[in-house]
Amino acid sequence: MSAPPAERFARIRALVGDEGLAALARAHVAVVGLGAVGSYAVEALARAGVGKLRLVDFDDIRPSNVNRQLFALESTLGRRKVDVARERVLDINPHCAVEALPLFAHVETMDRILAGPPGLLIDAIDSVTPKVELLAAAGARGIPVISAMGAAVRTDPTQIRVGPLDESERCPLARHVRRNLRRRGAPIDFLCVYSTEPVGSLAEEAGHADPAAEEPALVRGRARAPLGSLPTVTAIFGLVAANTALALLLGDRWPGRARHHHR
Repeated sequence: MSAPPAERFARIRALVGDEGLAALARAHVAVVGLGAVGSYAVEALARAGVGKLRLVDFDDIRPSNVNRQLFALESTLGRRKVDVARERVLDINPHCAVEALPLFAHVETMDRILAGPPGLLIDAIDSVTPKVELLAAAGARGIPVISAMGAAVRTDPTQIRVGPLDESERCPLARHVRRNLRRRGAPIDFLCVYSTEPVGSLAEEAGHADPAAEEPALVRGRARAPLGSLPTVTAIFGLVAANTALALLLGDRWPGRARHHHR
């Protein structure tokens, strides 16, 4: 027996009201990258009652994903991430319109990934080349973006920040992405989630020789040097991205904004 939306999201309604809940139900959010960060972002958006989700990832679930990715279980190994993600979202909210796209983010797939366009994009790609391609394409189309920067090798969740990419500090991936977007003349003032935690020695301990190239460009079929990562910090990155998305979607109905205005 499926619970009605009114009961399923009663605690959300108690916080944001009927109009806020309706705004979330009308929202269309695309999440690109369903790994350690993106999987938790999807989870929070689904449980908040977002009405339409486009989920994008070309990869399958592997044993090495189990330590940090929400969709990675013994029962899901070998399956496509987008398929498992879609099933989970519908198990949370059968009324959500979920689109699962098993696509790699590159020039040829951008029209499909950003079709519509969605009202908001969460970028949770962990590799420079497809990340820059996605962010440049979203900027050219005027799509609001929340982009997750480097979460691997971080251990201190208190150093996670949200702010414009052009103001981010001490994140090698953010610096690399910013440089590449500038070369293309693409916007760099969109919101990102990043950490100010120093990563030089941590990156070396994780088996990565060059922390400045924290997330090497992903070429399909090419192995990447693995970076150590915790389930805690990567999950918090995803939840912070989702929380930021909810604030943008709700605007003046966001309860934190209302409390701030009444001080």
